[in-house]
Amino acid sequence: MSLFRKFFGSNNPASEEEKDKENSPFSLENDAPLDEQFIYNFKKNGGKFLYCENETEVKDHFENILEENDWFEGEALCYEPDLFGILEENKITHHKTSNPSFLLANCENLIADEGSILFSSKQIKQHKPNELPTNIIIIATTSQIIETKSDGLSVIKKKYVKDYPTNITTIKYFKKAVDEDFTQYGSSAKNLYLLLLEDL
Repeated sequence: MSLFRKFFGSNNPASEEEKDKENSPFSLENDAPLDEQFIYNFKKNGGKFLYCENETEVKDHFENILEENDWFEGEALCYEPDLFGILEENKITHHKTSNPSFLLANCENLIADEGSILFSSKQIKQHKPNELPTNIIIIATTSQIIETKSDGLSVIKKKYVKDYPTNITTIKYFKKAVDEDFTQYGSSAKNLYLLLLEDL
């Protein structure tokens, strides 16, 4: 995908100015593809993005994150049974944890226009964002990228006809603000890794 080349660079040497010029257009273009908009805004918010072509790469990147942070054989907060396997493979406790090093979760959607991640009680139960661990690892797919929060709410409405989730929220800030920023008031910055699996 050419968009990943834009973010991670190519082998051709280019000055930083040329790279900035090359990257700046879609920060302003509203008609840029949704995946480009999301990745640009997510990284601008301080998120750490890892592209995965297949499940093997998801596992490899996950293990690299554990190694980088020394989280092997630790504790994690995780409410989704389909993710328990990847934790157990790495000897990470996820039942009745008292002091989790990180949250491992899926999400409802990835919001392109603001680079945020949309959660519901299906992933985080009734926790507010500031009650979650500071470190978060999200596993999501490219098909989950949508344009706006209202689109995300529509997707949730269609997806859960009977068992509608509660506690629908987004996490947008992935680094502490250098200066006081009123837009971040009441939100807690998270150290967030996104493992984005290509499924389109």
